[in-house]
Amino acid sequence: MIDRRILLGGAAGAAVLAAWRIFGSSEVEAKTFEIEKSEAEWRRLLSPAQFTVLRKHSTETPGTSPLNREKRKGTYACAGCELPLFASDTKFESGTGWPSFYQPLANAVGESSDYAMLVKRTEVHCRRCGGHLGHVFDDGPKPTGLRYCMNGVAMTFAPAAPAT
Repeated sequence: MIDRRILLGGAAGAAVLAAWRIFGSSEVEAKTFEIEKSEAEWRRLLSPAQFTVLRKHSTETPGTSPLNREKRKGTYACAGCELPLFASDTKFESGTGWPSFYQPLANAVGESSDYAMLVKRTEVHCRRCGGHLGHVFDDGPKPTGLRYCMNGVAMTFAPAAPAT
């Protein structure tokens, strides 16, 4: 005989799984981008960690990116296609363990709805190759009030040329 708790627990689990399958994928997966590559090509171009974050929408472990400690003037770019994304003067310490910025460069990122955690979040991706960068939240500093919480492994840093 089936216990009622087991039956209800199974039904709840099935409902969560169904919701995840319906809402769990990102809208960005259905879009087309200037730079399109096969999964095999991306795997050859990116490190395993970069591939997992940029192409599979994963998240790096907080506090692990060397970009958290980067303080020099320069530009942060997409690790997948080298598109400049953020200027160093918009970076701030959010205390989250990920590099955070209050504003991207013009025409650098795209946004889409992300339901992977079963709540709506705003995913940020590279507008040129579609690589997953992180998420944007409305708890950042002035002047925008936004916090672009980015995966450091999804970006590279190029220091500004020294002034002459």
